[in-house]
Amino acid sequence: MNQPSATSSAAPENSSSGALFLAWAFVGIPLIWGVSQTFVKALTLFQ
Repeated sequence: MNQPSATSSAAPENSSSGALFLAWAFVGIPLIWGVSQTFVKALTLFQ
């Protein structure tokens, strides 16, 4: 029974932090905008 080594990492080691930031911005900015618009429109239900 072989155990996986503890030194293996789940993330690739050659990932660029700039590309990672752009990927999160590409997803995060529309997500934040959508949540804020939903919140603003939901407020009209309670007025």
